Amino acid sequence: MAADPQVLDELRRLRARVPQLTGALATGVDGRVLAQDTPGVDPDGMAALIESAHGAAVKLADATGQGELRELVVRGVYGYVATYAAGDMAVLTLLAQDRVSLGRLLLEGRRAAARIGEFGGARRTPAHHARPAGEAKHAKAAKDPKAAEPKAAEPGAGPAAKPAAARTRTPRAPRTTTANARTTTES
Repeated sequence: MAADPQVLDELRRLRARVPQLTGALATGVDGRVLAQDTPGVDPDGMAALIESAHGAAVKLADATGQGELRELVVRGVYGYVATYAAGDMAVLTLLAQDRVSLGRLLLEGRRAAARIGEFGGARRTPAHHARPAGEAKHAKAAKDPKAAEPKAAEPGAGPAAKPAAARTRTPRAPRTTTANARTTTES
């Protein structure tokens, strides 16, 4: 499959803006390679790993109540692997040396992912656009009012699932002045 020229151009511009990048790869969420600029790395093998990592990260973000996945950053001994959601159907993955500025990597990666998400191949068509879980439930309830009623747990089915706990802030202790502050004295 030929690389999407717009996506490939974005990957090359990104590598020019962040010299510590050692590779850039855009894939579909299904693991297919859209475009790659990853010398010395098997793009198909990497795409399969990205698909798995992205799927696990989406589930982790959802299970912990963090909302829709935006990015996943992995730091190894020799550098970073940063993966960004690029629209509904694409994933941008950047490989960077350990000496890269993490802030710069995140900033440039987010911007590039947003641009890649705007390209045609990275968007889902409206006919295939899935609804979030809550919307699907409400849409079903609008068609069939009995579907919205909670069902009683069957005997012997085990404990009912607990609703997700609301996130709260832990109160901080008030700041106090330091009693052991250095002072200068005349000698």
